[in-house]
Amino acid sequence: MSETAAIRYDIASAQAIGGRSRQEDTLAVSCPEGGDFGFAVVSDGMGGHAAGDLASRIIVAEVFAELILRSRAPFETARDLAEVLHDAVETANASLRAQIDACPEQTGMGGTVVATALVEGGLQWASVGDSLLYLLRDGRLERLNDDHSMAPQIDLMAARGLIDAEAARTHPQRNCLISALTGQVIPEVDCPARRIELAHGDIVLIASDGIQTLAEEVIVETLAAMAGEPSREIAAALLDAVAGRQVPEQDNTSLVVIKVHRPEADVRTLPVARGSLWNSLAGALRRPAIPAEAAAKTRN
Repeated sequence: MSETAAIRYDIASAQAIGGRSRQEDTLAVSCPEGGDFGFAVVSDGMGGHAAGDLASRIIVAEVFAELILRSRAPFETARDLAEVLHDAVETANASLRAQIDACPEQTGMGGTVVATALVEGGLQWASVGDSLLYLLRDGRLERLNDDHSMAPQIDLMAARGLIDAEAARTHPQRNCLISALTGQVIPEVDCPARRIELAHGDIVLIASDGIQTLAEEVIVETLAAMAGEPSREIAAALLDAVAGRQVPEQDNTSLVVIKVHRPEADVRTLPVARGSLWNSLAGALRRPAIPAEAAAKTRN
């Protein structure tokens, strides 16, 4: 359990390899107890044998390091933090470029990123690609970040009657990205200069697109049913639901669950495993893929 700006956060992360031969997602979480700044970063690597797993590790490592460095100074405004988040994404992209220049055989690798910051009881983010940032509040699930894939355009076509709903759901170009970190100019970065104030009972979910095996209605039902449980159990329940669909070639699934509590609320206190920020990063980058039922665990 971490506390900052009169709000406490119960945070857990989890991963499942699904039906893939290797884990190409990477994540890192830091929210020290008593600190006034915490963050979580999720990246879904792409490129297959062109080192998608390496790309996601580079992205998370660079964003993580940049946020640690820049968080030593106070953020005067939400716009200041937005600039830090945007700069961190650009730094990660530049590091991909340097890696590709050094190893041309890795041309084509890249990844998505969702970098979230918890500060002064609020949430800000920068994201590129189709990884997801959700907020569950009062039983309503809202996607906060932009979807940089063809899915929104295809859904719009369905809404206008140009194609039917089933054709839209299974469209072969649905998951094609229109923006990603590849070492080239990033076409779109979603990094709003505003802060969403978090409330008691909110659940924030950050996930790679493997979670989309589940319909949003199922995600809502799972979160609502588990709302009284620790975040690590919510994370495990979501991964179990994904595995239960038994989708052939299920994509990697990585997620971070953040439960929000007000100190005055009557909530259960959970133990916290302590460790340095860099130990957290090392664990995120070197952790082997493990089965869904054993994957959820609480992080600082």
